[in-house]
Amino acid sequence: MKGKKMNDIEPCCDNDSDKEDVSRKDVQNFYSNAAVTTQESLCCPTDYNMNDVSHIPNEVLKVSYGCGSPVGRAGLQEGQTMVDLGSGGGIDCFIAAKLVGKTGHVYGIDMTEEMLNIARKNAKQVVNNLGYNNLEFMQGFLENIPIADMSVDLVTSNCVINLSTKKNDVFKEVYRILKPGGHFLIADIISEVEVPEKMRNNKALWGECISGALTLKDFLNYAYNNQFQGLHIQKDYLWKEVEGIKFYSYTIEGYKFSSKEKSSEDNSIFATYAGPFESVVFQGTKFLLGDAVKIDHKIAKIMSSHSYSGQFIITDSNIEKPAGVNTEITCCN
Repeated sequence: MKGKKMNDIEPCCDNDSDKEDVSRKDVQNFYSNAAVTTQESLCCPTDYNMNDVSHIPNEVLKVSYGCGSPVGRAGLQEGQTMVDLGSGGGIDCFIAAKLVGKTGHVYGIDMTEEMLNIARKNAKQVVNNLGYNNLEFMQGFLENIPIADMSVDLVTSNCVINLSTKKNDVFKEVYRILKPGGHFLIADIISEVEVPEKMRNNKALWGECISGALTLKDFLNYAYNNQFQGLHIQKDYLWKEVEGIKFYSYTIEGYKFSSKEKSSEDNSIFATYAGPFESVVFQGTKFLLGDAVKIDHKIAKIMSSHSYSGQFIITDSNIEKPAGVNTEITCCN
């Protein structure tokens, strides 16, 4: 997978690869059927902003089997490139297409022909509604993404990482295709404890995003082990309980940085926590309300991102209290 260029991508989804992984074939069949007949057991409550989906046909909304809405939380900018893994009927791609504008580009990757057919058919209406075409849907696997190295700003997925039996390969591929400074935002099902073997062998529960769910610790370890930094939980809520085990919907963010990026020794940068709490711990460092703490360029970039908007004030000098920061704690009278 190293050194891939966009025009060097191998044809996807040959029969030999399917024979090697029975679970993948099971999932493929499961979602092929779900593309034809709506499966309500696959749906988590997802509240989409109506302004975000007003340009999207209703057919797409009916087959949107997700557990979150990562795109709306990603801080996408005009002109950026995004890849959505397990794009299904295309809803997150269609939302992103509007956000990145005509100078941006959005790729949807899915292994299921039936889902791709729905996405491609409805893309015509989306393109007509937007007035430009920045969409491309491709057949591919999470473990072998047909996208060039270091070519995208954001990778999203909506309740599909749990469906892979080779999750480390998925994180490795996400890291490969992201540009330095890029990030992932993944909504997925997380189990409170390790899923027992009996449940892992249940094909129906696997398709319903239960059997393949990771614990939060394992999810974060996969990300850390593949060099992602600045891991951040944006949102979580209880989805359902199955056989006495609680399963949660989490939205998690992580960043890719180049080893060549500047350290704090090159230029002094300080972050001041602006509240609302008396203190927070960020990446292992404690920040007191109103106190400036020396940080490096990587941490500064994370703190300046959409996810932490307004929480930290980044400066190039050590100032005790930036304007606008109230250090008086008025809580809990």
